[in-house]
Amino acid sequence: MRKILLSLLVVALSLPMMAGPRQKKADKDTEQFRYEIECAGNASQGNYLVKVWSYSRTASIAENQCRKNAVHGVIFKGYGGGQGCVAQRPLASNPGAETQNEDYFKSFFATGGEFQKYASIVEGTTEVMKVGKEYKVGNVVNVRKDDLRKALEAAGIIRGLSSGF
Repeated sequence: MRKILLSLLVVALSLPMMAGPRQKKADKDTEQFRYEIECAGNASQGNYLVKVWSYSRTASIAENQCRKNAVHGVIFKGYGGGQGCVAQRPLASNPGAETQNEDYFKSFFATGGEFQKYASIVEGTTEVMKVGKEYKVGNVVNVRKDDLRKALEAAGIIRGLSSGF
């Protein structure tokens, strides 16, 4: 009985280690924030509907990173108009906001981080393409930009709309 329990314990402890290298690689890919963001249509008030293309050596990992990249794009990149969409500026108007608040964003974009509150993938919108040795995965993501703006204002990352120019 002890051998069985010991075997189960060893297996249970080794499972996170098996998934670990893959997730660490995804986190490393995401830290580089290699992605493309574009408008995917009009969303309800307070939201952006964006198409995000993420890159990774594993298709399933890239799909998981799309939400993180969508939030990052809304905060720091913005996106162009076209296809009936209006171009949107990034929420953070200060180009150095990401490096100045590095500690905040490190935990914000960590696996299971706060960014997840503000983005959801629209079902049935996943596109996967093989590009060389990696995958380019596209997803339409709904980003709750008003809630995101409020959180960033409360953290002192961006200035509030009512603070003036």
